[in-house]
Amino acid sequence: MKKILDADSDPSLNDSRMGLRDRHRRSIMRLIFGATGSTLVVFAFLQLFNDNVAFALFELVASGVLIFGAFRVESSPHLLRWIHGYLIASFSFFVYIIAMPGASSSAFVWIFIMPILSYLLLGRLAGFLLAVPFMLVGGFFYYLQLEALNNARTMIDLLNPAFCALLTVMFMHLYETRRAEAQDKLVILAETDALTGLPNRSNFQTTLERTVKEAGRSKTPFALVLMDIDHFKRVNDTLGHDAGDEVLRHISGLLSERLRETDFVGRLGGEEFGLILRDVSTPGAFPVVDNLRQRIESNSIFYDAHEVKLTASFGIAYWPKDAEKLHDLYQVADRRLYGGKRAGRNIVAECDEPPHRSSSSAQKNSVIG
Repeated sequence: MKKILDADSDPSLNDSRMGLRDRHRRSIMRLIFGATGSTLVVFAFLQLFNDNVAFALFELVASGVLIFGAFRVESSPHLLRWIHGYLIASFSFFVYIIAMPGASSSAFVWIFIMPILSYLLLGRLAGFLLAVPFMLVGGFFYYLQLEALNNARTMIDLLNPAFCALLTVMFMHLYETRRAEAQDKLVILAETDALTGLPNRSNFQTTLERTVKEAGRSKTPFALVLMDIDHFKRVNDTLGHDAGDEVLRHISGLLSERLRETDFVGRLGGEEFGLILRDVSTPGAFPVVDNLRQRIESNSIFYDAHEVKLTASFGIAYWPKDAEKLHDLYQVADRRLYGGKRAGRNIVAECDEPPHRSSSSAQKNSVIG
């Protein structure tokens, strides 16, 4: 059996729903910190030439903090704090240079970068909530610096940046909405088995890892169940792979419809499936799993006028009774599954002793009727 613990997974896929993936945001923040810090050094010297010593010292200190951040943000566990700290400080500074007496007539252009940075680094909702208030405050101070709105020229000077800012927010909001929708579809494709519609091996692995951590915090037991369709290769060899695909979809439906909402089922590959039964302890999972075994045995399918009789074998491992570590727990369930198959198949094995089949689960000589 292929080990799901060897599968590659990318937990950062979920992070991308609120913006870019963490590793991309870290790279962008490192670039922004370095570029902003270097730029502030240039402006600090320009302020010195303008005899604005206090402001020059402030920019030099800020530059030092940003350059430090460029090296720190790559490994910091508090990425969002760095992002919010930078954005709030930067936006406040932008508003200040717009509002300060004698401000440059072009200082208002910094308003337009606010939604771009916010949406890029924080996603749609958080980006909107952070950028728009600062944009309104900056626009208000820009309005105060204009002459009385009693001529067309002044109105143009006000409306040009106002419409540009509005369009920038609208564009970023629409872009981020479409990007999030596309990313959600990619996440679903990356986490779903295309044939059965069940969570795939990578998704199952991630869920199992999360379940082990949650169980460790809450001390709530659960059961890991590994399942293998008996003699599945015989179906493929006799009726073809299309019949095998129908069997897999049929089994997936039986598993899904009989589990609780809190449980989890996934296809691990080939004819192998995995189940996570939450909040159960020894021997609480056995009746549920044996009911699944009986349901599979009693629900044969027909393909091309042939009756395909199905059975499956199951191995159960309980957390924390059998093992507390994920790898060890999986090994226990895997060992019990193969113990059941060696004992004759169509068996639910929840201990390491040789399991015995009931008379109702006797294995047929052929799966094709």
